[in-house]
Amino acid sequence: MSSPQGSAVAPVAAGGPRWFELDPITRRRLQRFRRIKRGWWSFVILLVAMALSLIAPLLAESRALVVWHQGTLYLPTFQYLEMKTFGQEAPVGWDGNEIETEYLRLQREWDVERVMHARDRNAAGGDAAKLAAVDARYPNRDNFVVMPPIPWNPYQNDFSSNEILPEIQRALNAGNTDRAERLARRDGLADLADAINDGSIKALLADPAKSPTGTVAGLARTGALASLKGLGAPPPHAPNAAQRHYLGTDAQGRDVASRLLYGFRISIFFALFLTLSAQIVGTIIGSLQGYLAGRFDMISQRVIEVLIAIPGLYVVIVLAALFQPTFWMLLAILALFQWIGITFFMRTEMYREKTREYCLAARSYGASHLRIVFRHLLPNCLTPLVTFTPFAVVGAIFALTGLDFLGYGLPAPTPSWGELIDQALQTQNRDKLWLILSPFTALTITLVLVVFIGESVREAFDPKQFARYE
Repeated sequence: MSSPQGSAVAPVAAGGPRWFELDPITRRRLQRFRRIKRGWWSFVILLVAMALSLIAPLLAESRALVVWHQGTLYLPTFQYLEMKTFGQEAPVGWDGNEIETEYLRLQREWDVERVMHARDRNAAGGDAAKLAAVDARYPNRDNFVVMPPIPWNPYQNDFSSNEILPEIQRALNAGNTDRAERLARRDGLADLADAINDGSIKALLADPAKSPTGTVAGLARTGALASLKGLGAPPPHAPNAAQRHYLGTDAQGRDVASRLLYGFRISIFFALFLTLSAQIVGTIIGSLQGYLAGRFDMISQRVIEVLIAIPGLYVVIVLAALFQPTFWMLLAILALFQWIGITFFMRTEMYREKTREYCLAARSYGASHLRIVFRHLLPNCLTPLVTFTPFAVVGAIFALTGLDFLGYGLPAPTPSWGELIDQALQTQNRDKLWLILSPFTALTITLVLVVFIGESVREAFDPKQFARYE
């Protein structure tokens, strides 16, 4: 009779009991996995990406991380602050007490104040009265806002390019050139701001060749000022670092980079939850089939054959037509069919392992069925489970992306790679390369990383390399 090698035990060391210790076989397998560089570094990169996705509100969000205003520190990530808190002007038709502060706009307004304050102080020279008047005109020059790297949340529509010119025109019509200049500088329209400051805007608007309508919108139409080119065009907009849309916007004016980040979080954790639940159920049922055999095996196999005949995609489509799908609803429906595949492998492994001498020895010692299954058999049957899990994650990501692409996945406006791909493939958007390249690149990189991990795990856990029992 052969004896088990490297069973999981908890030896008592000099420092006290060890509650968890990997057996030598598992340690050698993990060491072999770490030596396979493409798999190990893919695992590290994916782990870092998942960690970053968990703190997505600190990386891609319209709320500021920190606001310093009149000697007081605010943390908007953890509190709701109305526009009136910082004296910000509300949009037309709104009250500053009703809506939250627009932090990116606030940051730009205060940055403009600092620039204009420094310019006007230089112009004032050493005149104390003029310097005091300049300081009074820019009360927010010492305030600052710290925004996330991507200052847009995935649900936020950016229509500022359609709104800024009418706002500047209203200020010009009211004779408030100071406000008009601030608005232009706030949105990066430097040449328009300079024209307002030096007064040449009047000549530009009076020239029919440069502004047929006599308004700043006319200047944008003729392209007389370079910074106005493209303003007023409907989204999607191309990548624009000045507006902090590093990967452009989608057809609803939402930031693509922000939606990719949040879409990754949803996709990867949906895949992990789906794979985990399916592997647990499949392992339990497959193990019981192989160990108990007999009537239980026969009946459960007939049930599995019925479930295999049901097209899971059609079930999702039908239910999505009747009910609005949610994250957990899609997870439950797909998990209903996802566990079947692993049962075949676990069933076969159990049939083989239960005839080995170590199992017969455990029975002869009077070990219970639970102890035989979980202590002796299951650890020797996990190689298929471990090696197939990464590829099951790939399948789950594909499933969610495909459902979102077809319109039967998560409801709008949930950030989704599939929904971005669907937008990119619409006829009117096929020339918007950033829309198609961004989600496809993110999807490709994620799947390649997971596949590299899967191949490396399969090689590291190859039973021909290390066997638990002789």
